[in-house]
Amino acid sequence: MTPAFTSISELSVRLRRREVSPVEITQECLGRIERMDPVINSFITVMSESALAEARIAETEILRGKWRGPLHGVPVALKDLIDTAGVRTTAAAALFKDRIPDKDAEVVRRLRQAGAVIIGKNNLHEFAYGGSSLVSYFGDVHNPWDVGRIAGGSSGGSAAAVAGGLAYAAIGTDTAGSIREPAALSGCVGLKPTYGRVSSRGVIPLSLSLDHVGPLAATVEDAAIVLQAIARYDAADNSAADVPVAGYVSALREGPKALRVGVPRKYFYDDLDPEVASAMEHALRGIGTLVTEMREVQLEVPTDRTLQAAESYAYHAENVAKNPELYQPETLRRIRSGEKISAAEYIQRRHDLEEARRRICAVFADVDVVVMPTMPMAAPAIADLKADPEALRPAELKLLRNTRPFNVWGLPAISVRCGFTQGGLPIGLQIAGPHWREDLVLQLAHAYEQATAWHKRIIPP
Repeated sequence: MTPAFTSISELSVRLRRREVSPVEITQECLGRIERMDPVINSFITVMSESALAEARIAETEILRGKWRGPLHGVPVALKDLIDTAGVRTTAAAALFKDRIPDKDAEVVRRLRQAGAVIIGKNNLHEFAYGGSSLVSYFGDVHNPWDVGRIAGGSSGGSAAAVAGGLAYAAIGTDTAGSIREPAALSGCVGLKPTYGRVSSRGVIPLSLSLDHVGPLAATVEDAAIVLQAIARYDAADNSAADVPVAGYVSALREGPKALRVGVPRKYFYDDLDPEVASAMEHALRGIGTLVTEMREVQLEVPTDRTLQAAESYAYHAENVAKNPELYQPETLRRIRSGEKISAAEYIQRRHDLEEARRRICAVFADVDVVVMPTMPMAAPAIADLKADPEALRPAELKLLRNTRPFNVWGLPAISVRCGFTQGGLPIGLQIAGPHWREDLVLQLAHAYEQATAWHKRIIPP
């Protein structure tokens, strides 16, 4: 039997040596889903039959020496707004509860090329419009570390599935922090690549100018393995950019010794929970021993949300007019916040976005990466957020405060564990770098992860 928290890097070696089979590990994942997911609620659709069929194909290919790489035969899950041919893709909404795409999203096609086994579709915050995963037609997502807490959002089910050992990796989306926030709150690794690095074709959008697609995984190396498989130019995706892809896994071996690290204390370190603040200071001292220089930097933080509101409304306008009752009330309220934004204002905000993405490049003349807390607090209690529905959105916006700017800037950013609260909840550290330099972000994240023991702590039975 394969332990639930074996890394992809370790598992792939065993698969290639035929010490375990893709069928065995897929069956084990399906068994864990059956036992654990009734409590966590991280999956909307479990693709048991097709996953086992894919695992048998992978097993035959490996036996014949047709090795496709480290994802070959590895069970991977998908956030359920990523299209899968012949399998429903719901966006956690009643509106799409029976929607069945006729072809795979580009990111799914690439995973299949890499030999990954698609094990199921993860629950999320409805239409990705929130950071709690408490607004879903298919019910709340619960944090595996404490099922009374949120897992984060909008990729809450993806983070919970990885953190709970129900899948070895998952693909999420991130518009304001929706990969990194649930990764931090649920205690796994979440990587948002540079805007345009991974194709979003075939992904139900929240905001076309801000949406990013990326991996959630148990370790930094595993995130690098998944990114390596999915980060290629897609000429059919208008948001994609034809920029060379680095060797992300091999870059981890280079180490971060030459890196210069910026610490943007203003804004990103304001109003932190004391346990988060303490964990961050400890993490910064550790990082200081790994790199060549640390210095404080100033970042001009964009906070306007007009562009996201306008683009979300544009996608949903027709369905909101025809079938408003098929949206959760809170989702409908958020979508309608973009209804009265004029074309002139939208054009100005698009201009502001491009200007912000140009200006941020100047920061990286003096430093290579920047480091800050992923979240200002650990995962809130579900009961507290549900007790006052009016407080849900403000709480989500506070959680996403430190992640959202990197979507506006389009920069690569990762969240890794940097500690736990006294109550046993994970705390996340965020590292961001220049456009297209996922390799630098991964180098420092991997070195920090390996220098600490936080990633070794597993969820108690």
